[in-house]
Amino acid sequence: MARDWRSAPLDAADRELCEFAAKLTSRQGEVAAEDLDRLRECGFDDRAIHDAVQVIGYFNYITRVADGLGVEPEDFVKPWGSLFSAERP
Repeated sequence: MARDWRSAPLDAADRELCEFAAKLTSRQGEVAAEDLDRLRECGFDDRAIHDAVQVIGYFNYITRVADGLGVEPEDFVKPWGSLFSAERP
């Protein structure tokens, strides 16, 4: 899922949340009331939507800060997917 959520076996609610996160990340000016309504139809209440927007916004913010300052990843941080590889004992 970390590499391609679109092909991951997600339930409808998780897929809709990922769609929303992608839109808020790359096309934030296009987010509309209908997007929030779709989340509500999947069972998310306003608090859950608020929390999701906060998390999505925070990750977008911190990534841009790190990129803007040229911050390099720490050597001890493993790449996505390596924690779940078959090589794990």
